[in-house]
Amino acid sequence: MAIFVYAENINGVYKKAAFEAVSYAKSIADKMGDTVTAVSVNPTDASDALYKYGANNVINIKDEGLKNFSAKAYAQAVNEVATGNIIVFPHTTDASSIAPMLAIMKDSSLITNVLETPENLSPFQVKRRAFSGKGFMHAKADAPAVIVTVSQNAFGVKENPVSGSEEIKNLTISNEDTKVISHEQSSGKLDLKEAEVVVSAGRGMKGPENWGMVEDLANTLGAATACSKPVSDIGWRPHTEHVGQTGKAISPNLYIAIGISGAIQHLAGVNSSKTIVVINNDPEAPFFKSADYGVVGDAFEIIPALTQKIKALKG
Repeated sequence: MAIFVYAENINGVYKKAAFEAVSYAKSIADKMGDTVTAVSVNPTDASDALYKYGANNVINIKDEGLKNFSAKAYAQAVNEVATGNIIVFPHTTDASSIAPMLAIMKDSSLITNVLETPENLSPFQVKRRAFSGKGFMHAKADAPAVIVTVSQNAFGVKENPVSGSEEIKNLTISNEDTKVISHEQSSGKLDLKEAEVVVSAGRGMKGPENWGMVEDLANTLGAATACSKPVSDIGWRPHTEHVGQTGKAISPNLYIAIGISGAIQHLAGVNSSKTIVVINNDPEAPFFKSADYGVVGDAFEIIPALTQKIKALKG
């Protein structure tokens, strides 16, 4: 029986999280000598993008009623076509709201925020993040079927090209309860939750007019930009950039924090980062206790100099 994976798309376009989820499913399939079937709702991208990472089959669900996202309706749609005992989701906001509903529909175990391929397949056991990223646990499924969500940037995107096939599945799922209250349009910038490098800043920047140097550093590194909650609350930066316990939880390979004190609420959203660099003029800033590298000094001197050094190294 195939390993199924939910290949999330945004406005029809597959993102990195989908490729990472397919890569993860492929790693399980290889262990089991099985195949991977990817499921997506109303994609416009070609299925070739999923074959590249190991999807042997792609089921494209076509349903006009699912143009507006609803976790319940999407779970019902996936439930119609995903018949395997292992279903993989990316740990994105939308996918993480579909997975538990699908787990109830299928009477499956649900393990979220997984980091590695399973340690055991029967029973299914896997390492996952716990306690807001402060610790790890080895979770064991107590049902024959299991649904997992893969923590972003944990497993990685791994090319494993196969010759795949595509199936169109026309559905009509009831989605009458969904009302669009607001819709966040993509700015065209690098997606914060998918970014491997994030440059973030706080009130230490003194005002929104000083953010140019943060963006310059981010652009030089090919990074996304983020901010602390107070910065978004006072309107210096958009709320979409707020990372922390009440904002976005991210897990980049490199997180650079500029002028952020490091309150526990902020740490809860970023402590899954593989490497944390803190730049602050206060040597007693709590963030230094969680940093892999710390620089005590004036950000207004350090950031331009750092940016110039990186540009020089890049030639």
